[in-house]
Amino acid sequence: MRKDKQKVIGEPMTDEQIAAFLTARPYAGESVEQHILTRAYRGLRAHDFERFIEMFKQEGFDLDAPDAQGKSFLQTIRGHAQAEDYVDALERAR
Repeated sequence: MRKDKQKVIGEPMTDEQIAAFLTARPYAGESVEQHILTRAYRGLRAHDFERFIEMFKQEGFDLDAPDAQGKSFLQTIRGHAQAEDYVDALERAR
């Protein structure tokens, strides 16, 4: 990082930045919903992820779409050590 650039952490995300995650598409063989949710989960803070879920649902995507093993995204992340806020957001959205 250049000395004239200041590191910015925690800046609020705009709706447009969050909505950009809705355009992610898998290569092949993966559920579109699972891919989009995974990308958003990895790239968004929990409070932004909660906003994202509402956009996701408004676009007609299915929160319960199964992956190749038949598990929903919620079932997949439920066991992750730091996913509690994300799990809570998904449960509230159902």
